[in-house]
Amino acid sequence: MTESALQRTAMNKSEFARKYGAAIVLVLLVAFNIIYTQNFAATQTLWNVLLHASTTLLVAIGMTLVIATGGIDLSVGALMAIAAAVSTLFMDYGFAAAIFFTIACAAFLGAMNGTIISYLKIQPIIVTLALMIAGRGIAQVITDGMLVNFTNPTFEFIGKGSIGPVPFPVMLSLLTCLVIYLLVRFTIMGRYVEAIGDNEEAARLAGVRVNRIKIAIYSLSAVLAAMAGMIETARLAAADATKIGLFIELDAIAAVVVGGTLMTGGRPLIFGTIIGVLIMEVVTTTFNYNNIPDSYSMVLKAAIIIIAILVQRERKS
Repeated sequence: MTESALQRTAMNKSEFARKYGAAIVLVLLVAFNIIYTQNFAATQTLWNVLLHASTTLLVAIGMTLVIATGGIDLSVGALMAIAAAVSTLFMDYGFAAAIFFTIACAAFLGAMNGTIISYLKIQPIIVTLALMIAGRGIAQVITDGMLVNFTNPTFEFIGKGSIGPVPFPVMLSLLTCLVIYLLVRFTIMGRYVEAIGDNEEAARLAGVRVNRIKIAIYSLSAVLAAMAGMIETARLAAADATKIGLFIELDAIAAVVVGGTLMTGGRPLIFGTIIGVLIMEVVTTTFNYNNIPDSYSMVLKAAIIIIAILVQRERKS
């Protein structure tokens, strides 16, 4: 075999690994657990994995769009906590009021992130880090730093209910993924997001309203985080501003990079993010079912992020 043929073979293998690597890792993790983890193959375990992954998936889908524009959103966990606090604050005014004001509050905060990033030209990591710190404090002020319990069967349905055998949070997250995929794949909005991530200045010169698109994307990310926060709140029937959404930005960013969306921006890979979320959740389930401290899973997830970024760097070059 000639040297050029060997190079082509190596390139094909490398491209195959980059394209299908995440899916292969997921299959191997599932196979490992079926063999070594007791009751992992049970139907209830499957639903539990999907149920716990549903909130991370909502956050990660929003994060995918943000990262595709070349940004980052570290405030998603704090936004989940704010959503928990605001939804319980308006619970007495009815289910619709709680949902409306929670979504409106999240959209405003997300738009604020996008506006500061777009017009004041401050780095996204700085802006969203500020809201990450302040947001959880705001949530604790709203709840007086206490665990706020409530009883509202209608609201609790979004976290505990099911339609047939399918838990409602799973159905909601998958439907959201489908809508976002169609938005990215078949609308001009998706092309604008990719164009901004590839080359923001070129997109601006081509007539793309870059600032407006960024504001819309950060608002959407915040709304999806708020939806995840309300699901967690409904599941617990309580608002815990200190714990809801804690460290979820780690899982979300890991899922996005493992799914193949470049940290430097570009095409948002929705299905890749879904696979990335499932990998993160299966890792967590593996550690929990085998009585391994969760702190070890956090170390492994951090390592996964580093490896995925190294793979991305090779892909970019």
